[in-house]
Amino acid sequence: MVLVRLLALLFALLTSVLHSLPWSIDISESQGPGTALPSLPFNCSSYMATLELLSVKPPTSFFNKPSLHRSDKEIYLGKVTLSPSARLDALAVNRYELQLQFTCGNSVLAGPLFVHVLRDSGRIRCAGPFASPAGEFIYVPETVTPGAALYTVLLPGLRVQRAQMNITSAQDPSLFPGSFSIDDQGLLRAPSQGLRGQAPKTFQLQILVSVGKGQSCNGMLTVKVLPVPSSQVSFPQKAQSITILEDLVPGSKVVQVQARGLNLLYEIISPLPSPLFSIGQADGIVRTTAPLDLVRAQGASVTKLQVRAFERLQPWVSAEFDLTVNVRAVNQWSPRCHPALLVTQIPETAPVGTVLHTLTCVDPDSAGDPLNYQLQFHNPPHSASLHLRDRVLEVNTTLDCDTPGACFQHAASILVFDNGQPQMTTEVPVLVMVTPVNEFSPACAPRTFRVREDAGPHTLLGSIVGMDMDYPGNSLEYYISGGPSTFAVDRLSGELHLLGPLDYEQQRLYRISILLMDHSQDWDLNRRRSGSCAVTIEVEDVNDHAPECEPPFQELTLYTSLGRSMEVTKVSCRIPQEPQRSALSYSIVGGNSQSRFRLQGTILLHNDTVLRPPWPEQPGTYELLIRVADVGPSSPHLSTTATIIVHLVPWRASTVATSTHRSTMSSTMTPLIVTEVEAFWKPEPWFVVVLTATGAVFLLALGWLLSRILRGFAQSLKAPNKPARALLLNSIQGNEGSTGRLMEASRTEMSQQHFDGRAHDVRKSQLFIPILSLDPLPFPEFSLPFNHLHFYCCH
Repeated sequence: MVLVRLLALLFALLTSVLHSLPWSIDISESQGPGTALPSLPFNCSSYMATLELLSVKPPTSFFNKPSLHRSDKEIYLGKVTLSPSARLDALAVNRYELQLQFTCGNSVLAGPLFVHVLRDSGRIRCAGPFASPAGEFIYVPETVTPGAALYTVLLPGLRVQRAQMNITSAQDPSLFPGSFSIDDQGLLRAPSQGLRGQAPKTFQLQILVSVGKGQSCNGMLTVKVLPVPSSQVSFPQKAQSITILEDLVPGSKVVQVQARGLNLLYEIISPLPSPLFSIGQADGIVRTTAPLDLVRAQGASVTKLQVRAFERLQPWVSAEFDLTVNVRAVNQWSPRCHPALLVTQIPETAPVGTVLHTLTCVDPDSAGDPLNYQLQFHNPPHSASLHLRDRVLEVNTTLDCDTPGACFQHAASILVFDNGQPQMTTEVPVLVMVTPVNEFSPACAPRTFRVREDAGPHTLLGSIVGMDMDYPGNSLEYYISGGPSTFAVDRLSGELHLLGPLDYEQQRLYRISILLMDHSQDWDLNRRRSGSCAVTIEVEDVNDHAPECEPPFQELTLYTSLGRSMEVTKVSCRIPQEPQRSALSYSIVGGNSQSRFRLQGTILLHNDTVLRPPWPEQPGTYELLIRVADVGPSSPHLSTTATIIVHLVPWRASTVATSTHRSTMSSTMTPLIVTEVEAFWKPEPWFVVVLTATGAVFLLALGWLLSRILRGFAQSLKAPNKPARALLLNSIQGNEGSTGRLMEASRTEMSQQHFDGRAHDVRKSQLFIPILSLDPLPFPEFSLPFNHLHFYCCH
């Protein structure tokens, strides 16, 4: 238990300390010695804690050792202050890393404290040798022009802000030929009297730089006047250029320079220091001091040396010589290129001049020498799609993947030659893959299809042919955008199929929009384009409705007179589903014995123009069948038959007989047409369906019952008994009574239906349909009265 508590305490201690490290503190560069950094809190409750400064990066003495004091029982505050030598400069060092170590008992935690030095825009400071204790030294010949600029004081950060500069040191007229001056731009100028005759004097100048708000700094400048160079020291020529090979070992002689004069010494005054060459002080021999590797030694290909020859006793008596050393590479290595293998891809829509890649090649033997580049094609061998301009690979012609075989890979090589001897070559393989781009939207031409209205499901109406200028052009999918569900289009082939029934009378024209979506025509498979076109479907009329007459059955009584034609009735027929088809033909196809009736259009006329006997004296009945058929271009031609029963009753004239003459008086009575309407029952179609279904269910139930009875009898045959047979007979008789009652109820229900106003012949409307005929049972001692079962149904 004690061990667990100790571990928990140690974990809490480490956690409380860890949360404080690392720290980051900002401090202004204007802060001086003694400035305290923000306090650092530490958590330690059970032990005496210590805080140490282990190191500072970069190394400096600007920070004192940290102090640590307890603020309460568990919190320690660490403090770090700036030392007396602290001179913070954000331009020189803008961040210090202090490595601190905090010890709490046996727990030691080390972490960095980052001190960020912030730039103080309002602070002025002097930098460089000018601000050092020794100051800056400048050498001026005594022949310098009076008032010429000798030195410029540079102040970091004061490019925009103007500073005021003054020479604060005394310029004694007995020692100075005149007063040196300095302006606000930091330009130190020679006295107006010049410095001739002042060699080899030295003048020290204390310069004060100040800006508003009390900001200032100062520095020391020492001007040393040099005498006029002696004309006794000179070189035969002012400059010389030589070429050497880079394989010279260090210490090898390059050239020897010689000047005219006595007791001369030689030195290289530029560049200082000289890393590759040195000169013998006494003999003037220039030698190599390091390997002249043009790859490793940057700038070694051309070195400009400035050599000075001066008298040993009078150093100011000197002359200068310019020596240019050219180092020629020894061709040992072929050029090295990056990348060594160039594999890239470019879309086909890339414009001409598109940069594919810029090849970077370097000659290890001579890093600065130019290289030659040549593009060589492999596949296709004479392609003009790419072009190499210097070392830049570009698109030369328009790339196109929309024709078969045009989108391919370009395999080539870039040959890189150097200018060394012998010439070295490097080959960079190039593989450029041209990727397709979905540039164009698919389209299809408007189409019109015609279909008969009696076409069945899945009838092919036609095909929509989509076009896409992208390759391949047949990568299309077809969809119906909205529209009725009567039609469907095959997603891949574009075939348009019929799904549902059509009705010319309800809708003759369908307009649907076919949506085309392309695919597999772009490097990015999700980048697809779409188009659409309108498809018109015209439904062709099919003669699928027969004419209907109103009423379909008529029974009339006609009183006729001799020698007169009378209108019997008007046959009124039409096609309700197709009201536009009004052209019908009427003809009498039956019952017109003796041709007593004829049709004049839709009017039935009775012809009674027979003037010779025998005249009909008794009433007669004619059952006329009139065929009504549609006419017109539509096929097939459908027809219906209307029945008209005409009872003809002849009129008799009144006769008066005398002994001398007979006179006949014609009746002037007007024939009277009497129409008898007999009611009949025509059930609704749904009732017929329900009645048929009910009969079928009843028969199934009856069959199931009979099968159960037969199985019972089969079992009773094995153990016959009379009570069982009597029970079966009663059951059969009960079923027969139920069947009779059902038939009687059906007759009663039909007789009670309402009259719809149409004349029908009840006798002709009864239709007897034998539904079931059962053979006698196989038992000789029983017989069922269900040999014939009749149902009554409608006409």
